[in-house]
Amino acid sequence: MGDVAMTVPVLAAFSKAHPSIKLTVLTKKQFAPLFRDLQMVTVLSADFTSKHKGFFGLYRLSRLIRNMSVDAIADLHSVLRTQILKFFLLGINFAQINKGRSEKKALVTGKLVAPLRTTPQRYTDVFRRLGFDFYIDNPLFPAAKQLDATVTREIGEFSKSIIGIAPFAAYAPKTYPLSKMENVIFELQ
Repeated sequence: MGDVAMTVPVLAAFSKAHPSIKLTVLTKKQFAPLFRDLQMVTVLSADFTSKHKGFFGLYRLSRLIRNMSVDAIADLHSVLRTQILKFFLLGINFAQINKGRSEKKALVTGKLVAPLRTTPQRYTDVFRRLGFDFYIDNPLFPAAKQLDATVTREIGEFSKSIIGIAPFAAYAPKTYPLSKMENVIFELQ
């Protein structure tokens, strides 16, 4: 799935509007805990480093998906891996995200001066193309959890709100430069 954390409120809104529809989220094992508070969601963990790696691994994964008797697939990621899965899953209703790359490029080059659709709005569009209408105007978020005692011991107790910053990404071009991140931290202080 796409930007995984942004899918949680979208899936919660979907389930509120369509409580009888069962959702299965295909994601990497390390992202499964993000969905633990969504009662209507089952997580299918993929292992893209071994079991589901490469062309034949994706074929194995497609067989697993087909055996689940899914009615439709909402591709919120739209990468080569999901294109291959789409091929293996021919015959299943399939909708994928429009990432708006051309609009983003036009915005950056100055050819377009208008707000773009947000990623959660684009996720909602995918479900709408599958025939499921719902709105994300008032997103639902799980209740805040108490920090684990180990984490609290490590970071200490705070009387004010804490802002966490995660400037790194899986791919270097998506990583915010450290020099600029220092400026962000300075401004936040």
